[in-house]
Amino acid sequence: MTAAFRQASSKIASLETLKDVCAAARNAGRKISFANGCFDLLHVGHTRYLQAARAEGDLLIVGVNADESVRRLKGPNRPLQNENDRARLIGALHAVDWVVIFPEDTVENLLLALKPDVHCKGTDYTEETVPERAIVRGYGGRVAIVGDPKDHNTSDLLKSLGSR
Repeated sequence: MTAAFRQASSKIASLETLKDVCAAARNAGRKISFANGCFDLLHVGHTRYLQAARAEGDLLIVGVNADESVRRLKGPNRPLQNENDRARLIGALHAVDWVVIFPEDTVENLLLALKPDVHCKGTDYTEETVPERAIVRGYGGRVAIVGDPKDHNTSDLLKSLGSR
């Protein structure tokens, strides 16, 4: 196992560990940003989203949907890569400090447990259409719409591969 692979894997943590990480970050005066997604086939839109999410805080935690959650959200033929591989890919990105795999279809439980300062969503949302906005505002956080225009997605990439 290479050092880079070990480093990416070491960014994957449990919710309990991340609660401690968040407490320590807050005590140090650091701002926590949070982003999430399936990240089934990593593409440039994902990297731009995560870079922009990182710019919203001093520390970026990324929630990665577990395999069963991806199947429920995207269909029976997804994910293309298992949750551990997807989490390692996200962890390998410089912008990402921590990764947590979560089994639910939404990040409500993670947000309530971690209470990040900023919940970052992609440009396919507006602040008013983010499903978790009331939860974030309820604990005093804010929602940020980040990244480039949503003109990259895994479904379209898969369709284009099928036509070749």
